[in-house]
Amino acid sequence: MFEEISAPVEGVTEKVVLKETKPPLDSRIGKDAPFQFGQRVLADDNDVWNHNAWDHAEWGEEQKVEAETLISKQYENPVEEFDKKLYNGNPAKYWDIFYKNNKENFFKDRKWLQIEFPVLYEATKADAPPVTILEIGCGAGNTMFPVMSQNENPNFRIIGADYSKNAVQLVKNSASYNPEIAHACVWDLSNENLELPETVEPESVDIIIMVFVFSALAPEQWVHAVNNLQKILKPGGQILFRDYGRYDLAQVRFKKGRLLDDNFYIRGDGTRVYFFTEEELRDIFGKFFQEERVATDRRLLVNRKKQLKMYRIWMQAVFKKPLEN
Repeated sequence: MFEEISAPVEGVTEKVVLKETKPPLDSRIGKDAPFQFGQRVLADDNDVWNHNAWDHAEWGEEQKVEAETLISKQYENPVEEFDKKLYNGNPAKYWDIFYKNNKENFFKDRKWLQIEFPVLYEATKADAPPVTILEIGCGAGNTMFPVMSQNENPNFRIIGADYSKNAVQLVKNSASYNPEIAHACVWDLSNENLELPETVEPESVDIIIMVFVFSALAPEQWVHAVNNLQKILKPGGQILFRDYGRYDLAQVRFKKGRLLDDNFYIRGDGTRVYFFTEEELRDIFGKFFQEERVATDRRLLVNRKKQLKMYRIWMQAVFKKPLEN
């Protein structure tokens, strides 16, 4: 099993580390031993300081009010209008710089996808039907390569598309890149001309993966992105989605000079990030897609030394394109 451990720092793009986990042993109670994903639930508040992380964290009015209070202070010092135009005018520039500064060894393979989205790995089985997978925001290939490494399907194809040319080059330069079944290309998900990624035909993709991708778009770009998604996806095809949720620790920690717009921020490296609610996701994707699952993944992180409680909140969803429009 794998657990997603995140260490957000205000103004710095979040680095995600994947830690292999095993079922808990009684002798490990009170220690930070690995544990089975999703099984550490806080049943008694008196036990909160026993571990560094708790799954399925309860979220009450007290936590919401505290988060809203901190976020309200961000409105006192938003991003200056000149800088806002600068960041929104050429967002690809900052992602290019990010991938130039952070090579492929900075990122960890997202093997947790096998737990969260098993349909990806079902598509790699030897007896699986022909399948085409498109990962949007492929980065350095940390979703593509774990999936490819398990493939036994002779009719398997995966395409990685990213806003950043430097990210795409990292994928192509990797020893794991196999052009016989994979293709990587530069592509803007939010382009207004309905231009599709290289080698991708209309309604030709069975599965679209978007992990921490949609949050990089400005709200006015969402409509263009969804138009492109519905043009690409086959009837019956699925979108696998994971991204940042409203009141996540990363949002609450932003200080002055980072707020671009409501729930939309600029990090210290110039990249943008939005924090979603379930209702927003239903509004964004509901025009073209059926909701298979929309959920909020909350985790309570604990700093036992400082006696601090910190909440991580992610949105996870699966949308399906109807067989008939």
